[in-house]
Amino acid sequence: MKQINKIAFLQRLKMYKKHQKSLAAAILILISALITCAVIIFLIGYILVKGVPNLSPRLFEWNYNSENVSMMPAIINTFVFIFLSLLFAAPVGIFAAIYLSEYASRKNKFVRVIRITAETLSGIPSIVYGLFGYLMFSVSLKMGYSALAGCLTLAIMILPLIMRTTEEAMKSVPDSYREAGFGLGAGKLRTIFKIILPSAIPGILSGIILSIGRIVGETAALIYTAGTVTGVVKSLSDSGRTLSVHMYALLSEGLYMNEAYATAVILLIAVIIINAVSSAAAKKFQGGKSKFLWINFQ
Repeated sequence: MKQINKIAFLQRLKMYKKHQKSLAAAILILISALITCAVIIFLIGYILVKGVPNLSPRLFEWNYNSENVSMMPAIINTFVFIFLSLLFAAPVGIFAAIYLSEYASRKNKFVRVIRITAETLSGIPSIVYGLFGYLMFSVSLKMGYSALAGCLTLAIMILPLIMRTTEEAMKSVPDSYREAGFGLGAGKLRTIFKIILPSAIPGILSGIILSIGRIVGETAALIYTAGTVTGVVKSLSDSGRTLSVHMYALLSEGLYMNEAYATAVILLIAVIIINAVSSAAAKKFQGGKSKFLWINFQ
């Protein structure tokens, strides 16, 4: 194995000597990768160094007060907001992607408008979504500062992301899968739900992972819609704060800087765990895809 690697390295070195532009491009790419890794390591290290020493049991007490500045209600609210936002956005985004990918004509001008609109909405700042959610849900529909208003705003925010990633995942499924389904006598709907969607699950989960990351890190959209109440959300009409809003509130007050750094550590760990679990699930689906498709057509 070492001999093979050495031969491959020498061959690559000869190629770079002949093509100096390729060597320059490779060096630039390597430098960019090293800078990116260094920045990420620095940010993670800075958060851990500042936050880990300030972690204490009182930060995880059930009830929040000015003495313990507990983040436990915010942790619970974060998972509640993730679940409700995905509950609203995921089905709509996936079914919209099914229509765009499998039913709509590729030359349809309306479909092009939808795709351009979705890509445009993905780049809108979150503060704009927050103001829209405040005017639409909190004021016009009289929901006030509530979990429902916040989750609906987050659902609208992540809907284009889920729709576009699902559509691209379904497009990446080979047409031979569709032809095989039709050849076995399956209808279009059965082919989509038994072959296309299971094959596209890794891509769909990637979009959901990105959506979860945006929900967890969102602050501006929730301040105007869900509010900053420190208690646990017990109903859709209750106001509550997530971990990111909790950290922002502590930093803005300027009295609990150490607790804010500790909250950042928990937020970082939560994002890493969610991404790791979702990635493991995607790999499991990817590994068992062929077996799953075979069982479905028995």
